[in-house]
Amino acid sequence: MDTSDTAQRPTRRSVLESGVAAAAVLGFAGPLRAATPPAQAPQAPAAELATPRLPVTLQVNGQARPLEVDPRTTLLDALRERIGLTGSKKGCDHGQCGACTVLVNGRRINSCLTLAVMHEGDEIRTIEGLAEGDQLHPLQAAFVKHDGFQCGYCTPGQICSAAGMLNEAKAGWPSTVTQDLTAPVALTDAEIRERMSGNICRCAAYPNIVAAIRDAGGTATRI
Repeated sequence: MDTSDTAQRPTRRSVLESGVAAAAVLGFAGPLRAATPPAQAPQAPAAELATPRLPVTLQVNGQARPLEVDPRTTLLDALRERIGLTGSKKGCDHGQCGACTVLVNGRRINSCLTLAVMHEGDEIRTIEGLAEGDQLHPLQAAFVKHDGFQCGYCTPGQICSAAGMLNEAKAGWPSTVTQDLTAPVALTDAEIRERMSGNICRCAAYPNIVAAIRDAGGTATRI
């Protein structure tokens, strides 16, 4: 008898064996899938601890200004953002342009490079504090007279720096171009340019700035 067709047709046994095998595979796969832990959602970063505020009293233009500031606050930001004296400008925020120059205890500094909390009790003078009422400081008047500005952005820093520079010259501080270290400082154009080299004027009003400072040099008897 020819059994080729019978061998190719599925029998009851082969169907049952296939079902058992499939059930076994599914039975093992189910627990394996269930045992796999679900992917966890990324956790939110822990909240940063709040930086404590520190009290500081700044003596600005003859007036006490009590503040509570982040210890990282620069003197420039404290003057502009907390006290509202926006004459001092933020030019580069790296101490390279001089637009933020103010006077601290009579000396010129870049206020973007120093922290407000470092100046408890110091006498700070900004461009707003140079004039006496309606009377301009001699440097302010000289800058107007000689047109020592164009856009005016750097002008507050230029004038404050010039005031500090005149104090240095009167105290006999030499510069790298001073010829005679034993004689009083003569405010030549070369001296003024060298001493003001830390203040950049992007409008290039340098000749007029030098002329204004030279003119005021003999009359600026106060900061």
